[in-house]
Amino acid sequence: MSVTHTFKQPGPAVISPTPLNEWQFPVEGMTCASCVARVEKALGSLPGVAEANVNFATEQASVKASGKVSMETLKTAVEQAGYAVGEQSLRLKIGDMTCASCVSRVEKALKQLPGVLSAEVNLATETAEVKVSGGSATLSQLIAAVDKAGYRAWEIQASGVGSGTDPDSAKKPGATWWPIALAAALSAPLALPMLGGLFGKHWMLDGWLQWLLATPVQFWLGARFYRAGWKAVRAGAGNMDLLVAIGTSAAYGLSVYQLLVHGDQGMAHLYFEASAVVITLVLLGKWMEARAKRQTTEAIRALNALRPDTARRRRDGKDEEVAVSEVLVGDLVVVRPGERVAVDGEIVEGATQVDESLITGESLPVIKHEGDRVTGGAVNAEGLIVVRTTAIGAESTLARIVRMVESAQAKKAPIQRLVDQVSAVFVPVVIGLAFITLLGWGLLAGNWEVAILNAVAVLVIACPCALGLATPTAIMAGTGVAARHGILIKDAEALEVAHQIKVVAFDKTGTLTEGKPEVVDLVALEPTDHARHAVLAWSAAIQAGSEHPLAKAVTQLALKEQILVPAAAQVRAVAGRGMSAVVEGRELRLGSPRFMQELKVDLSAFAARAQELEAGGRTVSWLADVTEQPKLLGLLAFGDTLKPTAGPAVAQLHALGIKTALVTGDNRGSAEAVAKQLEIDLVHYQVLPEDKAAIIGQLKDQIGEKGGRVAMVGDGINDAPALAAADVGIAMSTGTDVAMHAAGITLMRGNPALVADAIDISRRTYAKIRQNLFWAFFYNVVGIPLAAFGLLSPVIAGAAMALSSVSVVSNALLLRRWKGKAQ
Repeated sequence: MSVTHTFKQPGPAVISPTPLNEWQFPVEGMTCASCVARVEKALGSLPGVAEANVNFATEQASVKASGKVSMETLKTAVEQAGYAVGEQSLRLKIGDMTCASCVSRVEKALKQLPGVLSAEVNLATETAEVKVSGGSATLSQLIAAVDKAGYRAWEIQASGVGSGTDPDSAKKPGATWWPIALAAALSAPLALPMLGGLFGKHWMLDGWLQWLLATPVQFWLGARFYRAGWKAVRAGAGNMDLLVAIGTSAAYGLSVYQLLVHGDQGMAHLYFEASAVVITLVLLGKWMEARAKRQTTEAIRALNALRPDTARRRRDGKDEEVAVSEVLVGDLVVVRPGERVAVDGEIVEGATQVDESLITGESLPVIKHEGDRVTGGAVNAEGLIVVRTTAIGAESTLARIVRMVESAQAKKAPIQRLVDQVSAVFVPVVIGLAFITLLGWGLLAGNWEVAILNAVAVLVIACPCALGLATPTAIMAGTGVAARHGILIKDAEALEVAHQIKVVAFDKTGTLTEGKPEVVDLVALEPTDHARHAVLAWSAAIQAGSEHPLAKAVTQLALKEQILVPAAAQVRAVAGRGMSAVVEGRELRLGSPRFMQELKVDLSAFAARAQELEAGGRTVSWLADVTEQPKLLGLLAFGDTLKPTAGPAVAQLHALGIKTALVTGDNRGSAEAVAKQLEIDLVHYQVLPEDKAAIIGQLKDQIGEKGGRVAMVGDGINDAPALAAADVGIAMSTGTDVAMHAAGITLMRGNPALVADAIDISRRTYAKIRQNLFWAFFYNVVGIPLAAFGLLSPVIAGAAMALSSVSVVSNALLLRRWKGKAQ
């Protein structure tokens, strides 16, 4: 049954109707008609909302409201009512952006569309990340909005790997060098007399010859500035192109005026060289900037190049070469020595060594046997192997890595939002300053010729590009070099926050240890082989279907000793405590001392032995029968080897001035033994999974007062809440997908030493951001007054403007030299 309500804002009739916007969006979490009424009340009570309809059957809301109401306001109202607005993310490639002001215009155009929740545009990657309420704003509407704002947009194909490519890339100003060469050839004769004057050589080209050389530079090679500037004017905004167009047109126009009015009276003062050389320098700067920006995306291009176009598929005993896109999950793929593995999969035949250096950062080849997993893009070093495909296309490891790096590079760091606010008003302010300069020199000094030249210098030297590129280029370079070293950073916020980390909390099993525990001791209450075998058999039965590392250790020992494992029924995991099951008619419990204490099991018989084992760093599990009276049956002790890199990892963090903590569900003895061996500062033991997040919260409260941040490093499902609670979650890729999803940083190798590297690259990246922003602001704050007071010629101003963006990008590119310390 369809339930639809309508909520209308009470009040007198409106005499002059105001145009209303209409939004339609999905609402999630409604279960009955009362939910509908609650959502409608929340929406209808917002100022500016004229009508709100919610349909329970379709789970859709329709709202009519004035232009003062935004989709973000509606979303907040729905969430405060206890429901959620369904949303999806869309990615666009944006063309024709030239400066930070363009970013603000594109974002504004996208955000004005009904249904758009947020829009982030990145100048360096030339992409837009748009979140829309499900089904409300289509891709074509987004593209149309960008087009209306004066830019081009096209879809980024979700092929699994790579970004969308510009359909007109060959036409982009940075794509070819010939316009710069031609502009330089035409401008050189105009600039040479100016340079000759420095050496006492005074000569000048004929005025009409100067006009002949400058005109094609101004209106042909410089036409892009007029086109982009006109689009900005039509959209009621400004950009760098508008500043260049106005400035060079003023210099060119003054020269034409002087030539026409005073040309017959002798050699007039002409400034064709100013307009022509400025356009040439700006074109050169944009070309150099485009080349430098391309280098910041080198990491993604290197990853894209790893995927082979074809694969050798085996069907019915025959091998055939097919496109990788034709391979399906479950297909067998043959990989010869020296070839790249085409798909993610599991080796079903053969053994080899594979080079995964470009994916994980691991420099040494990794030995692989039957049953081991291989990653698409890795190089098969020696043996022929047959791989059963487990993931293809967008779900492959390589595709997910590329998506994560692209997403991180496209997202904005928090500091960028301040820059965007400045950039949004930058061009209008500069035009205002140029106008003041013009009037000041013209009215006060009485020299309108000088006034025009100084105003031109103000317009030309102002550079919003450097502001717009300062942060994203550093983030692109930082995330790119991190990816090459096996550190995947999910978003720019994680990268920015990581530089403030003062405490790193580690999980133990699988993070600092190998995560492959073995049963090192097994003791039964009755000292007989039969009793020992029974304890092992029952323990294996309880854990037969578990993926927990300790469970695998028990089942492997039972298999090794050829123990017959009985069937278990009513198997249940008790979070943070252990497991329960019925085996051979017995109610059995296996787990931690806390679990046994809650069951009132007497552990005194093995208390001393357990304490001795725990002091040696062993993990102890207890087996009890609770069928009638709780009775202890035995204990199992597990040993897990510390990773060779665990010690150096902790030492490197201490060298960076960072404290370390161990947060584990293991017993006190085992936790303290590991902490002592690794010299970890703080220890939290016997922590339940649900309490790990609370421990992280306590650390954040303590460190946050001093301006520091807390990171959590883990690899399992039980670490996910703590990873999400930390300021920065760091997950091992050797762990679960749940952990990686909750983390802001993923380490592609199970090497804890990469944690220090991740923090180090974050610090270096943030330092580059601060350097770039300082120089971008300093350049404008110092350069504009110098130009306004007549201390810079338009040509010098143009050269400075062209070099400012290039210097910012080049400074960011220095991050590519960074080398991690993790082996």
